[in-house]
Amino acid sequence: MIKLCGFALSNYYNKVKFVLLEYGIPFEEVPVMTSQEEALLARSPLGKVPFIQTEQGNLCESQAIVEYLHARFPDKGIFPADPWEAAKQRELITFVDLHLELVARDLYKEAFFGGKLTDATKGRAEKLLTRHIAGFKRLAKFGPFLRGENFSVADAAGFVSLPLVGIATQIVYGRDFLLEAGVDWKRYVKAVAERPAAQRVTADRKAYMAASAPR
Repeated sequence: MIKLCGFALSNYYNKVKFVLLEYGIPFEEVPVMTSQEEALLARSPLGKVPFIQTEQGNLCESQAIVEYLHARFPDKGIFPADPWEAAKQRELITFVDLHLELVARDLYKEAFFGGKLTDATKGRAEKLLTRHIAGFKRLAKFGPFLRGENFSVADAAGFVSLPLVGIATQIVYGRDFLLEAGVDWKRYVKAVAERPAAQRVTADRKAYMAASAPR
């Protein structure tokens, strides 16, 4: 059985977990925190999560894991058979993961961890996010899902990462860049949250946060 290693506060861990749950792939969760200890680096070269343990070995990077799951379980239909539609879903995942969340991640130090950012960092992130959100808006259909009326694997990425972009920009700049650009991520997340897999991911994340809160 596949072992999913990481922790429930990680959005990329939750992206993979969402896919596993949504498409009915059996798995076991193994709690692992990020670190630079050699024992972890031997399994995840940068000491990051998530990674999975399989009969063949370990595999890291959330999108590589999703692609592996698609190839290993072709009957699950994680990506559709139509090449164009499959490519458009991958395109959306790339936008969410790389052009939005990865840029917004530079804000997390101040937004979520009590740190302070330089004006240069905030200026760079604002410039990139403004351009990238405009591009994302041209691609995403929000009908109510990213590709239109039907849920797709791209929504596993959108569900776990778009709220972080909106919340981080609201805290750091006093403006939610997504809402300001006309991307109603709250309505979108509400639509995805009706799915049992999304509900499980959310419940487990909240339980993890409650258990980790200072007492």
